[in-house]
Amino acid sequence: MEIAISGDTIEIRDNGSGMDITGLKQYFNIGSQQKPYSPRSPVHGRDRIGQFGIGKFASLSACRRFEVLTRRGDFAAKVIFDKDQWEKTGDVWQLPFEVLPASSRKTDGTTVTLIGLQKTFRPEDVEEKIIEGTPIKAPDFRVRINGHTVMPRSLSGHRIPILEGTAFGPVSGEIIILPESASSTVDLGIEVKVKQVTVRRELFGMETWGKVMARVRGEVYADFLPITSDRTGFIRDSEEYAEFLKVMERLMEEVKASLQKMTMRRESKRVGRALKEALQRIYRALSENPDLSPFGALPIGERTRGTGSAAEITKEGGAAEQVKTEEKGKTETVKKKGKKKPKVKTLTPNAIIKKIKFGQTGVSCVIDSFGEEGPEVFSEETTIYINRDHPLYRRESARLETHTLNLARLITQEIALMKDPKNPRQAFDRQSKLLKDAFIDKKD
Repeated sequence: MEIAISGDTIEIRDNGSGMDITGLKQYFNIGSQQKPYSPRSPVHGRDRIGQFGIGKFASLSACRRFEVLTRRGDFAAKVIFDKDQWEKTGDVWQLPFEVLPASSRKTDGTTVTLIGLQKTFRPEDVEEKIIEGTPIKAPDFRVRINGHTVMPRSLSGHRIPILEGTAFGPVSGEIIILPESASSTVDLGIEVKVKQVTVRRELFGMETWGKVMARVRGEVYADFLPITSDRTGFIRDSEEYAEFLKVMERLMEEVKASLQKMTMRRESKRVGRALKEALQRIYRALSENPDLSPFGALPIGERTRGTGSAAEITKEGGAAEQVKTEEKGKTETVKKKGKKKPKVKTLTPNAIIKKIKFGQTGVSCVIDSFGEEGPEVFSEETTIYINRDHPLYRRESARLETHTLNLARLITQEIALMKDPKNPRQAFDRQSKLLKDAFIDKKD
């Protein structure tokens, strides 16, 4: 199909089967039953996209006149629909019809020309409508606008294929979760297509998801859906639509779960970076202030060593070791007790855990969900738990700098209490000193 837009004229030319005299009569007959009884095109077997036979006359709202030139085999003809002439006539009016030589058109097919446009049509807007309103992905089908080939939309992201059966027919297509950087509030929702043509976009409950709904796009094909006469919506009280809605509600729950997992993975990486930096700063501060360390003096030159992953804690100690000591010429084998494993609460799969070694002692830091009403931070032996659900944590985690500082504040608080749990005032003084040395450059 070739579309040429120039001034106040639009020409649409195809190389299909064209129309004979019977086809022309059906073309200009509103409510023709040809498409329901012959739903596929004769040449390429594509689904016919119209249904009520009123689309051609809708073009008169944009132009004063349209002309149809068609050829099928040895038959060629031209029909002109002039709005001004039609308005001047009475109840009876016949379309001007002219039979032409077959050579008036090189090949079979039809050309429709809109003349006297009453509004401006930009090629890019027409292209957008073509993508949504024609079977652009069908085989052996191509549309060119002013020499430019129209291509289907191509979105990158996490793809969720759809293929569900119903009593009325299949529901197919795919939903795409866009990268956060590509999310947009333009054209929100899932395109619902009937015979490969977008009827409307639907949110399917996403309006309650918040801003993450801007990351969800997709196309769903359900040819059995009954549509309204203006092709802008569906007959929602039909059994077909009720069945379709059940399928989509179930699918959107899967999409929501996938979106939450992806969001949490990204969040976990960001939290991990902030926690790593906070621990490195705390290690440096403890190295400079050995009297504040509950772990003894730390080697200043030693690098921090930490490990961490979701819902996994590095094991340590446990096995008894045999060491030899010499006393008065005797060699004695003694058992060295294994280090005590820290008690760990039952964690969610999204827990962020990092362990840092302070001298001979390891401290595990756990960031997990403990509820909005749960404590901001607490410790069990050498494990420090930080509550990511706490309102203060959520507020400070928006930016990397404040996130790192807040994590350091919570961790140093617990470390300071480990030093002298019976004297909280001294503990907080120690915490203040550690935070200052962790974050304030002495050159400043």
